[in-house]
Amino acid sequence: MKTKGLLLVFTGNGKGKTTAALGLAFRALGHGQRVAVIQFIKGSWKYGELESAKCFPGRLDFHVMGRGFIWKSDDMDKDIALARQAWAFARETIAAGEHDLVILDELTYLITYKMIGEDEIIAGLTARPDGMHVVVTGRGASKGLIAAADLVTEMREIKHPFNDGVRAQKGIEY
Repeated sequence: MKTKGLLLVFTGNGKGKTTAALGLAFRALGHGQRVAVIQFIKGSWKYGELESAKCFPGRLDFHVMGRGFIWKSDDMDKDIALARQAWAFARETIAAGEHDLVILDELTYLITYKMIGEDEIIAGLTARPDGMHVVVTGRGASKGLIAAADLVTEMREIKHPFNDGVRAQKGIEY
């Protein structure tokens, strides 16, 4: 059996895409690997994972590159510019080959909202160094992204506490 760097996609309307990706990050860290997390949409509010990242100096690089949920945007031009900057940073991070695992959290939205073309993103992902694993998360993964991936998991919502009036909670949603 051979091994190779994999392209993994976690998509779907259910909760758990970022959580699954972060689980892989902790697994890789446990094996002494270097991990980069690049979040394309999430804003600057405080997340538990940002605090946890401080426990792995030099091995876990965490970059929050967006302004928040783009479907509530007050300035889509600004969000598009930030998305393009974040994608350029992600391409540089991948090309540098310094990480064993790169997580591109909520990258699917850049394709969905036509901020960056699907072909450009797929070209950047498939040009990764041979042994590097890349995880892409976000709802509505495009057909091309799914076709390019080695593994695709769809999270499907069956039941969610928000529907019963329960708000997002520390340690669960953020």
